[in-house]
Amino acid sequence: MDRAELLGQLTREGGLLADAALEAGPDTRVAACPGWRIRDVLRHTGQVHRWATAFVAEGHTSPRAPGGAPDLDGDALVEWFREGHALLVTALATAPDDLECWTFLPAPTPLAFWTRRQAHETAVHRVDAESPPAPTVPTPLDPGFAADGIDELLRCFHVRARSRVRSEAARVLRVRATDTDDVWTVRISREPVRTTRTRAAEGDTVPADCELSGPAGTLQLTLWNRLPLDAVALTGDRAVALLWRETSAVVMS
Repeated sequence: MDRAELLGQLTREGGLLADAALEAGPDTRVAACPGWRIRDVLRHTGQVHRWATAFVAEGHTSPRAPGGAPDLDGDALVEWFREGHALLVTALATAPDDLECWTFLPAPTPLAFWTRRQAHETAVHRVDAESPPAPTVPTPLDPGFAADGIDELLRCFHVRARSRVRSEAARVLRVRATDTDDVWTVRISREPVRTTRTRAAEGDTVPADCELSGPAGTLQLTLWNRLPLDAVALTGDRAVALLWRETSAVVMS
């Protein structure tokens, strides 16, 4: 997706997250994140938004720790979240194309990185805020946007040395989106994951030990461990999918 589309998704997802949090109430449990309540989603995502805004707006070229969350709750916490989200959207919309600042994943430019990362960060936590027992019915992820999120996870996060997805014996996990025609082939070994992205029409040239298939939005949330494996179609060796589930937790920076 291009940067304008991602910025639009970030704007939309932040608004949906705030609305869902307001409807659910701060003390509602978050089913997708055991131990979290809605206030934790707001505080975490709001901190990340302000953290990202500082890099974009101030051009910091080295890592910086996120600031603390405010001693707010209820409606006041929701408003704090909305304010930080708006600041992030404005910073990304007005930053120069040649912005130089710190990043932590491969991307064409720092501005492209931060726009993409914050759009998907916000989307996943919006789903958290809408997950049962919240009263809001989860809003479907746009298929093209979800496919971009899968690509970021598989071809950016898990190519890093810090990824814990490893296997003594080489394994291949296939991820197939049924509503976008995208296919990812994930090679797992003792080294960092290697992933290629193709179109279904190109055919599969590498045999897979396990395949996960389904709509892109469902796949993205499954790969982020927000949905159970049974949410998608699984063929082949389930142990490969379980390996992913047990080792793919992400450290952001």
